[in-house]
Amino acid sequence: MDEPDGAAPLAGFTVAVTAERRRDELAALLERRGARVVQAPAITIVPLQDDEALHAATAACVGLAPDIVIATTGIGFRGWLEAAEGWGMGDALRTALGRARLIARGAKPCGAIRAADLSEEWTAASESSEEILEWLLAEGIAGRRIAVQLHGGPQADFIAALRGAGAAVVEVPVYRSALPPDLAPIRRLIGQLTAGQVDAVTFTSAPAVLSLMEIAGTAAPEVLDVFRIRTMAACVGPVTAAPLVKLGVPVSTPHRSRLGALVKMVTDELPQRAARIRVDGSVLEVRGHAVLIDGRLQPLAPAAMAMLSALAARPGAVVSRARLAAALPRGDDGHAVDMAVARLRAALGAGKHVETVIKRGYRLRVDEVAS
Repeated sequence: MDEPDGAAPLAGFTVAVTAERRRDELAALLERRGARVVQAPAITIVPLQDDEALHAATAACVGLAPDIVIATTGIGFRGWLEAAEGWGMGDALRTALGRARLIARGAKPCGAIRAADLSEEWTAASESSEEILEWLLAEGIAGRRIAVQLHGGPQADFIAALRGAGAAVVEVPVYRSALPPDLAPIRRLIGQLTAGQVDAVTFTSAPAVLSLMEIAGTAAPEVLDVFRIRTMAACVGPVTAAPLVKLGVPVSTPHRSRLGALVKMVTDELPQRAARIRVDGSVLEVRGHAVLIDGRLQPLAPAAMAMLSALAARPGAVVSRARLAAALPRGDDGHAVDMAVARLRAALGAGKHVETVIKRGYRLRVDEVAS
């Protein structure tokens, strides 16, 4: 679908950002494309210097003298080395890494390895743990000592497969995540999701997905249904998407696991989801909190937007007052419906887009469903 002239590609859409790290950068990229952005960090990152689990894993790695070390992220590998320096274990860790076979999960950890004056033996071109596992199992790892630099949370299946093949594994939890100290923003997002007020949610880590579901609590099934039916779940890559995929949620992922690619995917896909209807000679494109009228952005109040969305869901059909009342943000009676429709007509202009069908309800005066 071609984007209407004069409208920013994400104008009229609400997109949520659940990341903590680089959230301002991601929000700015989305806002630059016209989106209304809701920032609701679902996780917080435990500071490296305060992370006792990482300190213990680093000491274990030095003592283990691993045969193989798997670097999964560039920032994580660099952070690990920096934390070790702060604890006085930098030289010992570098020595252990220099003696090990270094495996990189993609270009970024490969670059971090080289920046540390170390050399990788092999890099997974697909940037997936599955490719690393396949490569290791093919050559045999029984009796090998393997250190795995984790990326944000436990990789239970990957670690279990290594141990199942006979390897002794040390998990290195770099940038371990926890629930955010302030839960108010993520709880507000959950309420907005269940109210149908968010068009897409971006995820940049699997722990953020799991945290959102944990905080949702008893509302988690409703949140999952929202993702299945209405709201786009935009994940930076397959590892991030995995928890949602397991729960039967359709996800969208870019070809490259990068923020820029994630934003481009959202920018391309969200307008494709909008209903485009030719009504009384005008083309209406119904977005999350606004409508494009022949390419002109017209923001709508929540009640008027609810009326338009309900009418557009059944183009040309009569929608009863009872059904329209149920669609109102707070629900109400027929009088509230009439008031909301009046505001919708005023916003659309000319007053001919919405037709009253006496004693039955309202309908859009549809010419045809626009392609």
